[in-house]
Amino acid sequence: MDLKFFKKSIPTLIVMGIFSVIAISLIFWMMIPEKKLPVYNPVDVNPTLVDESLHHVRRNHKISDFQLINQNGETITQKDYDGKIYVADFFFTRCQTICPIMTTHMAEVQEAFKNDNDIMFLSHSVTPIMDSVPVLKEYAKKKGVIDGKWNITTGDKKHIYELARKSYFAVLEEGDGGEQDFIHTENFVLVDKKKQIRNYYDGTNAEDIQRLIEDIKILKKEYE
Repeated sequence: MDLKFFKKSIPTLIVMGIFSVIAISLIFWMMIPEKKLPVYNPVDVNPTLVDESLHHVRRNHKISDFQLINQNGETITQKDYDGKIYVADFFFTRCQTICPIMTTHMAEVQEAFKNDNDIMFLSHSVTPIMDSVPVLKEYAKKKGVIDGKWNITTGDKKHIYELARKSYFAVLEEGDGGEQDFIHTENFVLVDKKKQIRNYYDGTNAEDIQRLIEDIKILKKEYE
């Protein structure tokens, strides 16, 4: 073998080697499927969370239309969330157990997306009679709620409880939204721009909150 020829070929071989590594890496990267969040229908959710009337539903489940009153006394409906990704939860202002943790965590997610107009938040009071607009307003101020981005709401109890049980599948307890009915859940529910449920998170768990933030980023890519 001509040693001089071999020495002259070394730079070419190095370049070809680098090019090959880059090409293989690109091909491998392109073959990795892009992560996509599942779409949850009633049959995909723990049956104990789903109303019996919906156990058979396998597709096209969407969050029902709603009408609520927020911390500013404004009427909030599904139209306020059209074309938005949002996180929903259920709480009450007098709660001294899981709710303060949940609200702190929701505020963290709000902070992560405070400049992103595609992301919103919706909290439903499970004690709407006690959580009047003035009470919600004071609560919102203390918790750093951004008006127009995060609605802390009250409204008709039966309506709110039906949303929890038949739209979001967020609670285990059965009931009819009556005077003695009470729900208490740590679930955060991620909803997409088509009003579909895309995942559930433990609102009291810091690791789940980080997972929620990452999942919102993944979900946003579906609309790019």
